[in-house]
Amino acid sequence: MLRRVALASAILFAATLSPLGRHIAADEPIIAGFSTESSRVERGWEDKFRAMPDQAKLREYMQRLSARPHNVGSPYDKDNAEWLLAKFKEFGFDAHIESFSVLFPTPKERLVELVDGGPKFTAKLQEPPVPQDPTSAQQSEQLPTYNAYSADGDVTGPLVYVNYGIPEDYETLDRHGISVKGAIVIARYGHAWRGIKPKVAAEHGAIGCIIYSDPRDDGYSAGQTYPQGGLRPREGVQRGSVQDSTEFMGDPLTPNIGATADAKRLPIKNAPTTTKIPVLPISYSDAAPLLSAITGPVVPESWRGGLPITYRIGPGAAKVHLKMFSNWDIKPLYDVIAKIPGSEFPDEWVLRGNHHDAWVNGAEDPISGLIAVLEEARSLGELVKTGWKPKRTIVYCAWDGEEPGLLGSVEWLETHADELRRNAVAYVNSDTNGRGFLGVDGAHSLEKLANDVARDIPDPETKLSVWKRWQLKSLTDATSDDARAELRTRSDLRIDISGGGSDHAGFQNFLGIAVLNYGFGGEDQGGIYHSIYDDFYWYTHFSDTDFAYGKALAQVAGTTVMRLADSDLLPFDFSDQADTVQTYVRGLQSYGVQQQNEIRERNLEIEEGAFTANADPKQKYIPPAKQDMPPHLNFAPLQNSADALTRASNEYGKALEQANAKGGAALSSESISQVNRMLIDTERRLTNPEGLPGRSWYKHQIYAPGVYTGYEAKAIPAVREAMEQKQWHVAEQAIASAAKALQDEAAQVDAAAAKLEKAATGK
Repeated sequence: MLRRVALASAILFAATLSPLGRHIAADEPIIAGFSTESSRVERGWEDKFRAMPDQAKLREYMQRLSARPHNVGSPYDKDNAEWLLAKFKEFGFDAHIESFSVLFPTPKERLVELVDGGPKFTAKLQEPPVPQDPTSAQQSEQLPTYNAYSADGDVTGPLVYVNYGIPEDYETLDRHGISVKGAIVIARYGHAWRGIKPKVAAEHGAIGCIIYSDPRDDGYSAGQTYPQGGLRPREGVQRGSVQDSTEFMGDPLTPNIGATADAKRLPIKNAPTTTKIPVLPISYSDAAPLLSAITGPVVPESWRGGLPITYRIGPGAAKVHLKMFSNWDIKPLYDVIAKIPGSEFPDEWVLRGNHHDAWVNGAEDPISGLIAVLEEARSLGELVKTGWKPKRTIVYCAWDGEEPGLLGSVEWLETHADELRRNAVAYVNSDTNGRGFLGVDGAHSLEKLANDVARDIPDPETKLSVWKRWQLKSLTDATSDDARAELRTRSDLRIDISGGGSDHAGFQNFLGIAVLNYGFGGEDQGGIYHSIYDDFYWYTHFSDTDFAYGKALAQVAGTTVMRLADSDLLPFDFSDQADTVQTYVRGLQSYGVQQQNEIRERNLEIEEGAFTANADPKQKYIPPAKQDMPPHLNFAPLQNSADALTRASNEYGKALEQANAKGGAALSSESISQVNRMLIDTERRLTNPEGLPGRSWYKHQIYAPGVYTGYEAKAIPAVREAMEQKQWHVAEQAIASAAKALQDEAAQVDAAAAKLEKAATGK
């Protein structure tokens, strides 16, 4: 995740206004959102804040929080929550624990065995401890290797290898005339969220799903394995949830409402987000005998992993017995909520959070990000003791239950939905953190803010700003001259779209609250993800070993919180957002043309017999069927609404410049407060109460995780996915819905511009 810095149209002020938010050539450069004087004061507080995070404390926090396994419902999970509560209170926050009761299944029976087609083999389904790594031996407290929310089942069937198990892999199987109906599939982790793999397998008639970690992806093909290196060892297993996040996130039994003790719950058998077939994850040590037993066609080159075997698709004589049964228990979870009250606008909330639960010890995921949250809170508490008073209320959150499906954050925000829609300014998230380059995703109305902050934070190893290092990394990764030219000339680096996969998702997708998500990475190896080896020993040997980037994360996110909390005019900017939306609309148009060209060419090659001629005559091959040509969709509503947002963003920029030219004398605090209220609501305007087609929980019309991508977001998702699925009528309706959301936001930005102009000119 990497992008760029501040344009000259973000400004800001208090009683007097300053030149617009670009850094100016002066001893005290102006911060977007602040007058000259308040900018000077803010920089003074920020300088004090950024000097406070202590790497020794970050290390101390991690060692304590990751000392024992702390999955949802475990004793140490509660113990950690109570310790965090005590810390927030020690730092001076008004803090409490808010508890919810959620469905969290844990394994009762697990079995994977090869019963035909080779020597009888039973998978170990166990990660061995490493002598050097003391916490890896805490086996009595560790969750077994499993996928939460797998259906119960006891199935036997032929084994079929499906590569990453995503829709295009099944298209390849179709070309080979191979069906998975009645079979158990084995898929490797990667290229999509794990829950997509059993979902697609079930849609194609499979009766069970095994997911394994291939050494090509995060094992010995990429470097040394643990404990000699940081990558996944032979018997390492990736746990994880397979809850169907395309429906909704949070507790499977209480969609749309908080999972309080007295909440009305669905029967467990009716939970819509559990899988339709049993699923289990295994190591590549356990996978090798299963894959070796598969016969049938040799896989395409792109399907070949790193094991020393011939990868074949199947089905053949290889038959597998898979058994998975869970204890379907309701477990308590513990969200820690801590506040510093705002001195001027207490009903405007700036939220910051990360989760504290883990699959096992979780030093990297999530403790590496949580310790930055904690050290930010300590530092802000110290500022308060020396006289700092944030204008807005700051809310720090340590969520529980993120790993199974964002349970803690979603249940909290569903419980407090009305308050949050009314009061939340923005939510700043982090999850895992490592060494390397700053990654940012989130709402593009906050893109300029993220860029401005990144320019002010030094990279701990290169001494460049983290922004400059981000830009230079983006240049080396760019694949076209146009991309490189933009990176050198656009004032702001583009941030990524936020999808799913962490606690920001509910704020954005369900409530329409602007979010930013931060984390460093790219220079460490993450081969211990969701295993018993994700612990303090691994992290302090193979990741951010001196916690320098933990300090940098605290500086970046904490500075963002301070600017949101203290700015006179909230630092939302719409020029970057309008520019990004224009790229989304052009992308959909280009995709439509691409679809037409590809289908036209494919149909012609089918008529010419090209597919059959290029197939091995001695191997079974079925050429694809001809497809109907896609229609020309009417993108005019989206083009018009994107243009309206561009015009509105320009008007807002002009109003800011006009207010600045007047010196701010005509601006009352009441006028600024009214404009801020309008700015807070801009992201809400991008939602639709009915949600996306077939996904009512996902209300944001411009960003959402994809149905078949999981964590990865799609832009203007309802339109894009309808096009991908060739549902042209749905695409037309989705165009209208997304266009309306953009028009609504453009109208809100226009209204804010008009209010600001009137306040500045008195007209």
